[in-house]
Parts: sequence; C-alpha cells; structure tokens
Amino acid sequence: MSNVKGYVSFVLHAHLPFIHHPESEDYLEEQWLYEAISETYLPLLINFTKLEEEKVGFAVTMSMTPPLLNMLDNKLLQKRYIKYLRTHIELAKKELIRTKDNIKENELAKYYLDRYSNDLHLFKDVYDCNLISAFKHFQDIGVLEIITCGATHGYFPILYVNEKTVRAQIAVGVQTYEKYFGKKPRGIWLPECGYVPEADKYLKEFGIEYIITESHGILYANPTPIHGTFAPIVSPEGVIAFGRDIESSRQVWSSINGYPGDFNYREFYRDIGYDAPYDYIKPYIASNGVRVHTGLKYYRITGKDCEKDYYNLQWAQDSVEKQAGHFLDSRVSQINQLAPLTTNPPIVLCPYDAELYGHWWYEGPNWLYILFKKIYYDECNFKLITPGNYIDKYPLMQVCTPCRSSWGANGYSEVWLNHTNDYAHKHLHVAGDKMVELAEKFANETAPIKIRALNQCARELLLAQSSDWLFIITNGTMVDYAKKRIKDHIGRFTKLYNGLIENCIDENYIVFLEDLEEKDCIFPEIDYKIYN
Repeated sequence: MSNVKGYVSFVLHAHLPFIHHPESEDYLEEQWLYEAISETYLPLLINFTKLEEEKVGFAVTMSMTPPLLNMLDNKLLQKRYIKYLRTHIELAKKELIRTKDNIKENELAKYYLDRYSNDLHLFKDVYDCNLISAFKHFQDIGVLEIITCGATHGYFPILYVNEKTVRAQIAVGVQTYEKYFGKKPRGIWLPECGYVPEADKYLKEFGIEYIITESHGILYANPTPIHGTFAPIVSPEGVIAFGRDIESSRQVWSSINGYPGDFNYREFYRDIGYDAPYDYIKPYIASNGVRVHTGLKYYRITGKDCEKDYYNLQWAQDSVEKQAGHFLDSRVSQINQLAPLTTNPPIVLCPYDAELYGHWWYEGPNWLYILFKKIYYDECNFKLITPGNYIDKYPLMQVCTPCRSSWGANGYSEVWLNHTNDYAHKHLHVAGDKMVELAEKFANETAPIKIRALNQCARELLLAQSSDWLFIITNGTMVDYAKKRIKDHIGRFTKLYNGLIENCIDENYIVFLEDLEEKDCIFPEIDYKIYN
C-alpha cells in the first residue's frame, strides 16, 4: 500500500474489578468475568486467530489490567468458569426441547448450544484455561500491543493528594505486566483516562513511554497542540500522550446513533432469564431467586417503542458488513482532510472499553474482524498502527502539558467524587497515609508474619482504591455490593494496621490474616515497601 496518508489505532481497554469469593458461589458479580470471557475475550481471540490463519495483517492495542490478569490466572475462577459453561450448555439443551414448536427460537437455542460448547472446548482444551498466554501469542507475533493500567484502576486525579499511592498503583501495574508478559510495558491506559501532571514523574520512573487520554486532555493542553488529537504530544517530563478521536468514537460509542444501536443487532436487555417460566428458569438465575441475565437472548433491537422481533444472525451480519464499510469510508475521508494539515501523517486514535465488543455490542468482535480485513484488502489511504509503532516511526512531537481530565461524564472527576460517594474518599486517603506510615515504620522488618500482614495491608488498600466501586455507586447499579467492598477492604486494612502498630499479633490476628490471604489474593508477589 503506497498511498498511506495516515494511521488508525484501535485501543481496547480490557478491565474488570477483582472479584473473588472462595467463601461462596452466590455472588452474582463474579459472573461479570465469565460473561466477559464468553462474550468478549474468547470472541476477540477467535477473530484474531482467523486473521492470523488467513494471513491478514492487522494491528491493535489492548490494555489488560492487573485485576483482570489476576482473575484470569486464578485457578478457582477458572474452575467456576468451566462450571458456568456447563450450566449454560445444559440450559441450551433444555431450550432445544422447550422451543421445539417455535422455529426461530429453536434455531437460536441451537446456536447458543454450539457457541457455549465451543467456548468450553476452546477454554479447556485449546487454551488450557490460560487466556493470558493466548493473548501474549498475538503480542509475540507483532499484531497486538498489550499495555498496562493502574494496579486496581485507582483514579489518579483524586489519589494524588498522597502521591505515593499513585506511585504504588503505577509500580504494581508495571510489575504485574512484567510477570505475565516477560517485559516492561511501553504504554499505560490511565484508569478512567484520568490525567494529572503529578503522575508523570512516576510513569517515567517505571519506564512508561505513553498514555491514553481523553480528547480534551489534549485539546486543552498547554500550550494548545497544533494538530489537536491527530498527533501525540509529549509532556515536559517526557511522557507521550495520545488523545481519543471524537468523530470515530461517536460512530461506535454513541447510544443514539452509534453502530451498536442498529435494529438488526441482538437486544441486550431481552433475556430468557426474564422471559421463561419462573419454575423452569429458577435453577439458572440468582441463588436467591431473582431473575437475572442468562446470556440466552432471542430478540433483536427492532426499534423504539415497538414489539421486539426475533434476532436474525444473517441480518446482523449484513449490518456488520455495511457498518464496517461505513467506518472505513469515514476514516478515508477524515485522513484525506487531515493529511495536508499535519507535520507527520495523522493518527486517529479509537479507544473503547473492550467489553463493548461482544458483551454490550454482541456483534462487535465480528465487526472488528470484517473491518480489519477490509482495511487490509481494500484500497484505502491509511494503515492500522499501535501507539508504540507510531512513536517509533515519528519520534518528533510538540511539547505540551495535557489538561487534567478523564473520560467520565462531563470530562473531569464528578463521576468518582460526588454526593453519592464522597463519604468514601476520607477513608481512602486516611488509609493511604497509614500505608505510607507502615512502609516507613517497618522498612527493615524481618519477622515473616509481620511482612505478610504488611503485604496484605497493601492489597487491601489497593482493592479499596478501585475506581469501579465509586463508578457503580454513582450509576446506581449493584450499589450495596460496591459499598460493601469499600467498607470491607478499609475495615480489613484498619484491623491489620492496628495489630501491627500495637504489636498485637496473636492467634486470632493470624487466623484473620490467613483468611484475607485466601480471599483477597491479588498480587501474590507484592512488596509493601513500594509505599516507602
């Protein structure tokens, strides 16, 4: 392709909060991981594999966050995912019988049976339960660039009141990446795209070359960037920032006119967990009898304020083909307009939550597959590229300080700091200060049991700092669970802290510590001294 005037860069943010309850199988929130594996991570791997087998060149970037990596590597969660699949296969088989007099539902029941059966085969037999290695393969062959994130997705624009807590989030994020991928990450997806200049020196300390920011983080940088979001900028500390392109994001992300709202696509909210007879579906919904999603959905979006029509796989595929072509044409036009105006060839950055592709937008992974093939085979004026490769090609860029920003509603911090969740921050800040105190006071500690307690303090603090809990409380979904997680982790941290400060490490304390080490087993190699 000789007519390359610019580049398009897809960045998929694969993240879930750490949810691990060995004490019970009744936590519905644990299914977030299983749904994401079946609807997002496996479909992405399937489509990457097809592209590799068809010798179609492509380039894509994914952030795989430390909580997600720790959950994918967890043996208990792997076993529970297999159980989840077997339960869904059983339900799909029953659906073949229940829907035998409805041709369209019966065809879809067969489709789901095949799909979940294939998921089980892939996860258990092909990937040997190791999806991290499966993604690493695509990084190793040069088509996928995996980047890191803050340790538990802690929100830097609020945590930075004690900068050592931001440093720890970055340090553990980098260490976790090195553990699983055998090298340092080049880039980081700032949690919630939350940028503050105070974090730059720690990003540089741990070898981070570039960050992903929201559009206005670049557009309102100081001084104003000459090329807007269509060229990266570099901060005075030497951290390169890529900003989200507004136009391409709107085409995919918008709930009003984005591609996922196509009337031919699968309706997310219409599920047999709510539609099927209660006594029949009861074994497959929440343990307390509350109807929930099962993943078996028979209807398409159809339209607004109308009776839902049945989902048609071919119609959905037709929309995928059409919209992949539309996206391609839109980028060609955009690059044509931009290329004469930029010093280097422009880059259009397209960052999205990975879970949009497959979980929320069921057809999303297939859309990526079709789009990447079109870009490879069609005559167009751009190529796919990763941010790292763009930096290698075009290392000269404008020096600017990005604006404090996030990709939350209204662009700053109100999603994570408002009247619904503001009570939590004083506890998070106090615990952060106490963790730094512990790291300094016990800097030369040699007693194994105290070192274990100090490391667990670090885990509890990091888990409490997850931005997910604050986001959930703001959005009003699963609020009780999110509040419980903040309360539990702060309470556990405080009990461990008091025992260390008071030198009261008795038998009850040790039993308590062992219980936490089993439940909150994230970051097994953590060293509390990162806070010193």
